[in-house]
Amino acid sequence: MHNFLTNNREELILRCKSKVAQRPRRAATEQQLANGIPLFLGQLIRTLAAEEADKPAEGIRISGPAGGDLPALSEMGVSATAHGKELLKLGYTVDQVVHDYGDLCQAITDLAFERDAPFAVAEFRTLNRCLDNAIADAVTEFSFQRDTQIARQQSHDANERFGFLVHELRNSLGTATLAIHALELGGMTVGGATGAVLKRSLSAMGNLISRAVAEVRSGLPEQRQTFSVNSFIHEAETAAQLVASAAGCVFEVPPVDALLAIRGNREMLLAALANLLQNAFKFTDPDTEVVLKAYLLDEHVLIDVEDHCGGLPPGSAARMFSPFNQRNHDKSGLGLGLSIARQSIEADFGTLTVRDVPGTGCVFTIHLPRHALP
Repeated sequence: MHNFLTNNREELILRCKSKVAQRPRRAATEQQLANGIPLFLGQLIRTLAAEEADKPAEGIRISGPAGGDLPALSEMGVSATAHGKELLKLGYTVDQVVHDYGDLCQAITDLAFERDAPFAVAEFRTLNRCLDNAIADAVTEFSFQRDTQIARQQSHDANERFGFLVHELRNSLGTATLAIHALELGGMTVGGATGAVLKRSLSAMGNLISRAVAEVRSGLPEQRQTFSVNSFIHEAETAAQLVASAAGCVFEVPPVDALLAIRGNREMLLAALANLLQNAFKFTDPDTEVVLKAYLLDEHVLIDVEDHCGGLPPGSAARMFSPFNQRNHDKSGLGLGLSIARQSIEADFGTLTVRDVPGTGCVFTIHLPRHALP
C-alpha cells in the first residue's frame, strides 16, 4: 500500500481538495495544507513502510498505537492536534474535522478500486488505526479549544454585565450623594427640584437591582414606551446640573420642541445620556461650557452633547466605545460609560456617534427614530 500511496500522492490530494471544495463555505487553505491531509498522508506512507520493514516501534512512533488513550504523543498526533486547532480558527465545525480524514479514506478506496490495486488486511488495519488516531487527536484538540473559547466569551459577557451594573449603580449613587449634599448646604426640603433628583437616583438604583434580579430569574420584560423628548431632556438637565456645578462647568440646555417624542426604554436611555454628560463634565476644560440640545432632522431626533475637551487624539474615536477603554490617566472609573451608552441606545434602534472638533472639543450625538406622542 505504501508504494501505491507514494505513486498516487498528488492524485489523492487533488481528490481530497475537490471533495472539500464541494462543501458550503469550504476550500483547502494554506493552514490545512500545512498540518492537514498532505502531512497525514506522508506519515501514513512512512508508517506502512516501517511496518513492512518489520519495524513496528518506528510505526508506533510515527502514528501511535491502536486504541491509544494519550493524544498527541506520536508525530501524527502532534500534527493532527495542530490541524484541529487551525480548523477552529478558520470557523469550521467538528464534523468538518472528521470529514477531512474521511475524504482521504474514501479517495484511497475509490482509487484502489479504479486501479485494481490489492491491499493486505494488515495494511487496511494500519490505515484504519492511523485514521482513528488522527481523528481522535484532531477532534480532541478542536473540542478543547472550542470549549475554551466559549468559556472565555461567557466570562467576558458576565464581566461586562457585572461592570454595567456596578457602573450604573455608582453613577446613580454619585448623583444621589450630590443631591443630599446640596440639600444639606441649602437647608432645603426634599419636596423641591433637588429632592426630586435624589428620589430619581434612588429609584434608578432600585430599577437596576430589579433588572438584575429579573435577568437572573427569567430574562428581562419589555420596557419600551413612547415619551416626550422635552421632559426627557429636562430630567437629564436637572440631575446633570449638580454634576456641572461640582465640576465647575457652565451647562447650557436650549429649549426643546414640545412635540418631539421618541420610543424606547426610558430609564436606560436616560442612563446613557447621563453617561455622556458625565463624560463631558469630566473631560471639558475648566471654566468652559457643556451644551445639551435636542432637535429634529429627517424624521430622527438627535440629541447632542458638546464639550470643550480640546479635541480628540488621532485614532481615538474608533476605540472610544470599546469596553474598559479609559481616555486619560484617571483610573477611578471602569472605562465602561461610553460602551454602555452605545449598547443602550442601539437596543432601541438608535445610534451613538462622536464627531471631533479639532482644537475645541467633541460632539456626541444620539440618533433615534421620531415617534408621535400618544
